[in-house]
Amino acid sequence: MSTTTARSSEPKAAASKRPAGERAKLPTARERLLDAADELFYTEGIHIVGIDRVIEKAGVAKASLYSTFGSKDELVRAYLNRRYEQRRTRITEWVARYDDPRAKLLGVFDALGESIARPGYHGCAFANATAESSPGSVAEQVTQEYRAWTRALFTDLARDAGAADPATLGAQFHLLYDGVNWAARIDRDLEAAGRARAAAATLLDAAVG
Repeated sequence: MSTTTARSSEPKAAASKRPAGERAKLPTARERLLDAADELFYTEGIHIVGIDRVIEKAGVAKASLYSTFGSKDELVRAYLNRRYEQRRTRITEWVARYDDPRAKLLGVFDALGESIARPGYHGCAFANATAESSPGSVAEQVTQEYRAWTRALFTDLARDAGAADPATLGAQFHLLYDGVNWAARIDRDLEAAGRARAAAATLLDAAVG
């Protein structure tokens, strides 16, 4: 009898000795709230979706939301900041694939083309959020930060590619980039990124020629 008891306890003892990294990591309340907010805010809108919907989907207590974020505005800020970080990482990694400055610049449109082709694409999260927000809102603040980074990226890449006026070329590329998001969202045009890339190549050739 004692032998059986000892044997039955072996798996549990072995499991308790596993390194922490091998155990399944459960998402924190913050992660669950952000995941829920990301899905609901992006597909339905930041103003249409109330706090109670986010809490219900996340499966956490209301107190968890307020102790973590303090308010809905700060949850919106965290949602958009995470989107910003994800987009910045994706574009930076895509551009890093290339050594040639021209290829890096045009590669931004390739990355965008991949994004708009993904299932569940509902347009630019930042454009959507600011469209339903008032001036000076949290959504506008984060969006301006994201847009400043995007404009600076295009300007820096244009300079590296040899453009005589990188600021102007960067602004032109930014307009093309914005246009792709709107064409994909409103017209369901999945070829928009390819056409914008071709237009960008023409502008770049003229700027460095």
